[in-house]
Amino acid sequence: MTQTSTTQDAAAESPLPEPTAPTRRELNKAATRSSIAAAALDLLRSNGPGNFTVEDIAATAGVSRRTFFNYFPSLEAALASVADGFMDRALEQFRLRPADETILESAQAALMALADPMSVAPMAELFSLTQDNRSLARSELEAWEHCTGQIIDAARGRLGAGISELYVHALAGSVISCGKAAMTVWFAERGPDLSPESLADLRQHLIDAMGLLGTGFAPPSDVTAAPKASEKTPNSAPTITDRF
Repeated sequence: MTQTSTTQDAAAESPLPEPTAPTRRELNKAATRSSIAAAALDLLRSNGPGNFTVEDIAATAGVSRRTFFNYFPSLEAALASVADGFMDRALEQFRLRPADETILESAQAALMALADPMSVAPMAELFSLTQDNRSLARSELEAWEHCTGQIIDAARGRLGAGISELYVHALAGSVISCGKAAMTVWFAERGPDLSPESLADLRQHLIDAMGLLGTGFAPPSDVTAAPKASEKTPNSAPTITDRF
Protein backbone atom coordinates (compact mmCIF):
# COMPACT_ATOMS: atom_id res chain seq x y z
CA MET A 1 0.00 0.00 0.00
CA THR A 2 1.42 3.37 -0.97
CA GLN A 3 1.69 6.33 1.32
CA THR A 4 -0.90 8.16 -0.83
CA SER A 5 -3.51 5.43 -0.49
CA THR A 6 -2.84 5.21 3.25
CA THR A 7 -3.44 8.92 3.58
CA GLN A 8 -6.66 8.68 1.54
CA ASP A 9 -7.92 5.78 3.67
CA ALA A 10 -7.17 7.68 6.85
CA ALA A 11 -9.01 10.72 5.52
CA ALA A 12 -12.00 8.61 4.53
CA GLU A 13 -12.16 7.02 7.99
CA SER A 14 -11.77 10.27 9.90
CA PRO A 15 -15.05 11.68 11.19
CA LEU A 16 -16.53 14.68 9.45
CA PRO A 17 -16.07 17.93 11.35
CA GLU A 18 -19.12 18.86 13.36
CA PRO A 19 -20.87 22.07 12.34
CA THR A 20 -19.62 25.05 14.29
CA ALA A 21 -22.03 26.83 16.56
CA PRO A 22 -23.00 30.36 15.52
CA THR A 23 -20.95 33.10 17.11
CA ARG A 24 -22.45 35.65 19.47
CA ARG A 25 -22.17 38.23 16.69
CA GLU A 26 -24.11 36.00 14.29
CA LEU A 27 -26.78 35.35 16.92
CA ASN A 28 -27.12 39.07 17.62
CA LYS A 29 -27.47 39.85 13.90
CA ALA A 30 -30.13 37.16 13.50
CA ALA A 31 -32.01 38.54 16.52
CA THR A 32 -31.89 42.09 15.15
CA ARG A 33 -33.14 40.97 11.74
CA SER A 34 -35.98 39.02 13.36
CA SER A 35 -36.88 41.98 15.57
CA ILE A 36 -37.12 44.34 12.57
CA ALA A 37 -39.28 41.87 10.61
CA ALA A 38 -41.58 41.36 13.62
CA ALA A 39 -41.94 45.13 14.04
CA ALA A 40 -42.89 45.51 10.37
CA LEU A 41 -45.57 42.84 10.69
CA ASP A 42 -46.91 44.35 13.93
CA LEU A 43 -47.27 47.76 12.25
CA LEU A 44 -48.98 46.19 9.24
CA ARG A 45 -51.48 44.56 11.57
CA SER A 46 -52.14 47.66 13.67
CA ASN A 47 -51.83 50.52 11.17
CA GLY A 48 -52.76 48.86 7.91
CA PRO A 49 -50.96 49.03 4.55
CA GLY A 50 -49.45 52.39 3.60
CA ASN A 51 -49.81 53.84 7.09
CA PHE A 52 -46.29 53.37 8.43
CA THR A 53 -42.75 54.06 7.30
CA VAL A 54 -39.25 52.63 7.60
CA GLU A 55 -38.67 55.09 10.44
CA ASP A 56 -41.72 53.70 12.26
CA ILE A 57 -40.42 50.16 11.88
CA ALA A 58 -36.98 51.14 13.14
CA ALA A 59 -38.45 52.93 16.16
CA THR A 60 -40.70 49.97 17.00
CA ALA A 61 -37.75 47.56 16.72
CA GLY A 62 -35.54 49.86 18.80
CA VAL A 63 -32.93 50.37 16.09
CA SER A 64 -31.76 53.29 13.96
CA ARG A 65 -32.87 53.96 10.39
CA ARG A 66 -29.32 53.16 9.28
CA THR A 67 -29.45 49.79 11.05
CA PHE A 68 -32.74 49.00 9.28
CA PHE A 69 -31.09 49.50 5.90
CA ASN A 70 -28.13 47.38 6.96
CA TYR A 71 -30.56 44.46 7.08
CA PHE A 72 -33.24 45.27 4.52
CA PRO A 73 -33.25 47.35 1.34
CA SER A 74 -36.90 48.38 1.73
CA LEU A 75 -40.02 48.23 3.86
CA GLU A 76 -41.41 45.56 1.53
CA ALA A 77 -38.33 43.38 1.97
CA ALA A 78 -38.71 43.52 5.75
CA LEU A 79 -42.31 42.36 5.46
CA ALA A 80 -41.39 39.63 2.99
CA SER A 81 -38.86 38.20 5.43
CA VAL A 82 -41.59 37.13 7.87
CA ALA A 83 -42.11 34.10 5.62
CA ASP A 84 -38.44 33.07 5.84
CA GLY A 85 -38.88 30.99 8.98
CA PHE A 86 -41.35 28.60 7.41
CA MET A 87 -39.17 28.05 4.36
CA ASP A 88 -36.06 27.58 6.49
CA ARG A 89 -37.76 24.88 8.57
CA ALA A 90 -39.16 23.15 5.48
CA LEU A 91 -35.71 23.07 3.85
CA GLU A 92 -34.18 21.72 7.06
CA GLN A 93 -36.56 18.78 6.80
CA PHE A 94 -35.90 18.46 3.06
CA ARG A 95 -32.17 18.08 3.63
CA LEU A 96 -32.79 15.27 6.11
CA ARG A 97 -34.56 13.15 3.47
CA PRO A 98 -32.80 10.17 1.79
CA ALA A 99 -30.65 11.13 -1.20
CA ASP A 100 -32.27 8.45 -3.39
CA GLU A 101 -35.73 9.94 -2.92
CA THR A 102 -37.12 12.14 -5.69
CA ILE A 103 -37.04 15.85 -4.97
CA LEU A 104 -40.82 16.15 -4.94
CA GLU A 105 -41.23 13.18 -2.62
CA SER A 106 -38.77 14.85 -0.29
CA ALA A 107 -40.62 18.17 -0.57
CA GLN A 108 -43.91 16.51 0.31
CA ALA A 109 -42.34 14.65 3.23
CA ALA A 110 -40.72 17.87 4.47
CA LEU A 111 -44.10 19.62 4.55
CA MET A 112 -45.68 16.67 6.33
CA ALA A 113 -42.89 16.76 8.93
CA LEU A 114 -43.97 20.30 9.87
CA ALA A 115 -46.90 18.83 11.76
CA ASP A 116 -47.76 21.99 13.70
CA PRO A 117 -50.14 23.97 11.45
CA MET A 118 -48.99 27.18 13.16
CA SER A 119 -45.61 26.80 11.42
CA VAL A 120 -47.24 28.18 8.28
CA ALA A 121 -48.92 31.07 10.11
CA PRO A 122 -46.45 33.91 9.27
CA MET A 123 -46.55 33.14 5.55
CA ALA A 124 -50.34 32.80 5.63
CA GLU A 125 -50.75 36.07 7.52
CA LEU A 126 -48.52 37.96 5.11
CA PHE A 127 -50.52 36.58 2.18
CA SER A 128 -53.81 37.52 3.87
CA LEU A 129 -52.76 41.05 4.82
CA THR A 130 -51.45 41.88 1.35
CA GLN A 131 -54.53 40.67 -0.54
CA ASP A 132 -56.60 43.75 0.27
CA ASN A 133 -53.89 46.19 -0.78
CA ARG A 134 -52.04 45.42 -3.96
CA SER A 135 -49.56 48.20 -3.25
CA LEU A 136 -47.95 45.62 -0.98
CA ALA A 137 -47.83 42.99 -3.72
CA ARG A 138 -44.09 43.60 -3.89
CA SER A 139 -43.72 42.13 -0.39
CA GLU A 140 -45.46 38.96 -1.46
CA LEU A 141 -43.41 38.85 -4.66
CA GLU A 142 -40.15 39.25 -2.73
CA ALA A 143 -41.15 36.44 -0.38
CA TRP A 144 -41.81 34.09 -3.32
CA GLU A 145 -38.55 35.11 -5.01
CA HIS A 146 -36.62 34.36 -1.82
CA CYS A 147 -38.28 30.95 -1.61
CA THR A 148 -37.40 30.28 -5.26
CA GLY A 149 -33.73 31.00 -4.60
CA GLN A 150 -33.70 28.68 -1.59
CA ILE A 151 -35.33 25.86 -3.55
CA ILE A 152 -32.77 26.25 -6.35
CA ASP A 153 -29.92 26.04 -3.83
CA ALA A 154 -31.49 22.97 -2.18
CA ALA A 155 -31.95 21.25 -5.55
CA ARG A 156 -28.33 21.92 -6.50
CA GLY A 157 -27.23 20.51 -3.17
CA ARG A 158 -29.20 17.31 -3.78
CA LEU A 159 -28.42 16.85 -7.47
CA GLY A 160 -24.88 18.18 -7.66
CA ALA A 161 -23.27 21.24 -9.21
CA GLY A 162 -23.36 19.76 -12.72
CA ILE A 163 -27.15 19.68 -12.93
CA SER A 164 -28.78 21.67 -15.74
CA GLU A 165 -29.61 25.23 -14.74
CA LEU A 166 -32.78 25.00 -16.82
CA TYR A 167 -33.80 21.94 -14.81
CA VAL A 168 -33.34 23.51 -11.37
CA HIS A 169 -34.98 26.80 -12.36
CA ALA A 170 -37.94 25.04 -13.99
CA LEU A 171 -38.29 22.80 -10.94
CA ALA A 172 -38.18 25.71 -8.50
CA GLY A 173 -40.64 27.70 -10.60
CA SER A 174 -43.04 24.75 -10.69
CA VAL A 175 -42.85 24.25 -6.93
CA ILE A 176 -43.48 27.96 -6.30
CA SER A 177 -46.43 27.98 -8.71
CA CYS A 178 -47.96 25.07 -6.81
CA GLY A 179 -47.36 26.92 -3.54
CA LYS A 180 -49.11 30.00 -4.91
CA ALA A 181 -52.03 27.87 -6.11
CA ALA A 182 -52.38 26.29 -2.66
CA MET A 183 -52.35 29.72 -0.99
CA THR A 184 -54.88 31.16 -3.46
CA VAL A 185 -57.34 28.27 -3.04
CA TRP A 186 -56.93 28.35 0.74
CA PHE A 187 -57.60 32.10 0.89
CA ALA A 188 -60.65 31.75 -1.37
CA GLU A 189 -62.01 29.07 0.97
CA ARG A 190 -61.05 30.50 4.36
CA GLY A 191 -60.31 34.19 3.86
CA PRO A 192 -58.13 35.79 6.57
CA ASP A 193 -58.96 33.00 9.05
CA LEU A 194 -55.71 32.10 10.82
CA SER A 195 -57.17 29.56 13.23
CA PRO A 196 -55.30 26.25 13.68
CA GLU A 197 -58.02 24.49 11.67
CA SER A 198 -57.68 26.92 8.77
CA LEU A 199 -53.88 26.70 8.81
CA ALA A 200 -54.11 22.89 8.85
CA ASP A 201 -56.13 23.19 5.63
CA LEU A 202 -53.42 25.38 4.09
CA ARG A 203 -50.71 22.92 5.07
CA GLN A 204 -52.70 20.09 3.46
CA HIS A 205 -53.22 22.13 0.28
CA LEU A 206 -49.44 22.63 0.07
CA ILE A 207 -48.83 18.90 0.52
CA ASP A 208 -51.50 18.01 -2.06
CA ALA A 209 -50.11 20.53 -4.56
CA MET A 210 -46.67 18.89 -4.32
CA GLY A 211 -48.39 15.56 -4.92
CA LEU A 212 -50.05 16.88 -8.07
CA LEU A 213 -46.73 18.12 -9.37
CA GLY A 214 -45.10 14.79 -8.60
CA THR A 215 -47.67 12.87 -10.65
CA GLY A 216 -47.36 15.21 -13.60
CA PHE A 217 -50.85 16.59 -12.94
CA ALA A 218 -52.48 13.33 -13.99
CA PRO A 219 -56.29 13.86 -13.86
CA PRO A 220 -58.14 12.14 -11.01
CA SER A 221 -59.32 8.65 -11.93
CA ASP A 222 -62.96 9.59 -11.41
CA VAL A 223 -62.69 12.38 -14.00
CA THR A 224 -60.75 10.83 -16.86
CA ALA A 225 -60.02 7.13 -17.11
CA ALA A 226 -56.69 6.23 -18.70
CA PRO A 227 -57.10 4.23 -21.93
CA LYS A 228 -56.26 0.55 -21.77
CA ALA A 229 -53.15 -0.62 -23.58
CA SER A 230 -55.30 -2.48 -26.13
CA GLU A 231 -57.22 0.71 -26.89
CA LYS A 232 -54.16 2.81 -27.70
CA THR A 233 -53.59 3.61 -31.34
CA PRO A 234 -50.17 3.28 -32.99
CA ASN A 235 -49.95 7.08 -33.05
CA SER A 236 -50.62 7.51 -29.34
CA ALA A 237 -48.11 9.79 -27.63
CA PRO A 238 -45.77 7.98 -25.22
CA THR A 239 -46.36 8.43 -21.53
CA ILE A 240 -43.90 10.82 -19.89
CA THR A 241 -42.68 9.53 -16.54
CA ASP A 242 -42.08 12.04 -13.75
CA ARG A 243 -38.34 12.42 -13.16
CA PHE A 244 -38.31 15.03 -10.38
